[in-house]
Amino acid sequence: MAEFTMELNDEQKEVRDWLHGFAADVIRPAAAEWDEREETPWPVIQEAAKVGIYSLDFYAQQYFDPTGLGIPMAMEELFWGDAGIALSIVGTGLAAVGVLANGTEEQIGTWIPQMYGDQNDVKVAAFCSSEPDAGSDVASLRTRAVYDEATDEWVINGTKTWATNGGIAGVHVVVASVDPELGSKGHASFIVPPGTKGLAQGQKFKKHGIRASHTAEVVLDDVRVPGSCLLGGKDKLDERLARARERAKTGGERVKNAAMATFEASRPAVGAMAVGTARAAYEVALDYAMTREQFGRPIIDNQGVAFQLADMRTQVDAARLLVWRASWMAVNGRPFTAAEGSMSKLYASETAKKVTAQAIQILGGNGYTREYPVERMHRDSAIYTIFEGTSEIQRLVIARTLSGMPIR
Repeated sequence: MAEFTMELNDEQKEVRDWLHGFAADVIRPAAAEWDEREETPWPVIQEAAKVGIYSLDFYAQQYFDPTGLGIPMAMEELFWGDAGIALSIVGTGLAAVGVLANGTEEQIGTWIPQMYGDQNDVKVAAFCSSEPDAGSDVASLRTRAVYDEATDEWVINGTKTWATNGGIAGVHVVVASVDPELGSKGHASFIVPPGTKGLAQGQKFKKHGIRASHTAEVVLDDVRVPGSCLLGGKDKLDERLARARERAKTGGERVKNAAMATFEASRPAVGAMAVGTARAAYEVALDYAMTREQFGRPIIDNQGVAFQLADMRTQVDAARLLVWRASWMAVNGRPFTAAEGSMSKLYASETAKKVTAQAIQILGGNGYTREYPVERMHRDSAIYTIFEGTSEIQRLVIARTLSGMPIR
């Protein structure tokens, strides 16, 4: 078990500095343009592929960092550059993780390379879970997958929403219900290969922030995929459904808590994204306060501004420490007895909204214009309190964990 330390090792520092350089030299100069265009920044993704950032190998190396800090460190640096472009770079990872977590070795070897393409022909993938009536309430998912034994195919019907890369992806990973009576335990994940008939992009959302990240509905109308596209295979699914049915008869809280543990382990990564955005806004505000003069002196000499900056830095550092703690706990198998994963995501996301708003205030009228990046950072920060579980859901999870109540 890796010992906890507050200091990154030399290898981690090298990776951090490399990512920071890419964020500063490639992502930031492109941020305003792609935010205005509200389009996927394909040239930036290609540059990330060329240097090795946009690849499964890179994220696997960070994921298996024994300290647990590889992923949060990477997320913070990329999102420090720009949240919209960074999400376009890391969004394919959501689908890749879905395959890694549930797929067979053959499925992993077949589909993940197709998700990324290569540096000369980059591809993206989409993970499709949320629905118009099923966001935080995953048990209400309505997309159905029915097995056609005669053709060894699964027939999928439904509409997904809020899908990053939805419709423009080559490979889509779709979560569907195969046994509605089991609620979330009756779900399974499917690969929808490129060019599959019946899959179409619905509306593309025009968003308040993270505009460089493509977000759209995905409509599935009698989509037929081979049996081999069921992640994990049918034998494994049948065994899991049988266990779920038996546990439903005897009480299923243990299963629910195991599922919640999976969410807890993934939430610190979103917290790290929020830390990156908050840190970026704080740094812009600090630099502005030290160089902007009013009444013959830098505005940081005014206590009202100085105290805001002190609070901003304290909150950013506190958020990072919560993220690091939860990430270290996850990689070392420590139980989240107080919902520490949700704590990190809740505090970091709320910090990002607050710090970016304070940055605008410190810049005054300039902060309200698109000539300065804090306006964009503030718009981007709103997403952190919404996706991967809203702040209200995080508080519910934390409260019920502390009280011992079941988490539904």
